[in-house]
Amino acid sequence: MTQPVLVLGATSGIGKLAMQEALRRGHGVRAFARGANKLDQATNLERWQGDALNADDLGAALQGVGSVIYALGITERLSMLWEEETLFSRSTALLLEQMKRAGVSRLVAVTGFGAGRSRAAMSSIEKLGHGAILGRVYSDKTRQEALIMQSDLDWTIARPVILTNRPASGATRVLNDPATWRNGIISRADVAVYLVDAVEKGLNIREDVVLTR
Repeated sequence: MTQPVLVLGATSGIGKLAMQEALRRGHGVRAFARGANKLDQATNLERWQGDALNADDLGAALQGVGSVIYALGITERLSMLWEEETLFSRSTALLLEQMKRAGVSRLVAVTGFGAGRSRAAMSSIEKLGHGAILGRVYSDKTRQEALIMQSDLDWTIARPVILTNRPASGATRVLNDPATWRNGIISRADVAVYLVDAVEKGLNIREDVVLTR
């Protein structure tokens, strides 16, 4: 990657790990988040404060980058059981528009197993439990995936299964055939490694994959 990668959601979770992985490999990173100024300074790191629901913030952050890793998350809270979630679809709609304007074509987006087409791969029990707790969140991730798939970008949708905080194992399985999709566990660190690999090596372009071990 000769141009920096823009990481959305770079202050926590998978986004922060992807930022660290890209920096470890010597790539330039523009770390986008409302609290980006709280990140430790590092070589090749550009801290970029912004709101993913603000088109102007996104448009400015996209200038001069070569690719985007979308790893926005939400803080789990009791009210997500009944409140409608729109962050993922709204921010993605704005991002897609601004990427087109900026001439940036490569997008690697993290959603999750149970979103979009992968819901069909869940067992009935998995669907019941997942829907009861995360139904509104994943309904929005499904809307997000549809927006991405309808775009003409060089997109990849990465759906990790159940996440752990264990170190990277190097044992990630990238399942691109829906017949092989299944639940399991994977570390956030392994997901981060895949995201940077996908940008660096052009993996799974215009494919929706499930990530597991």
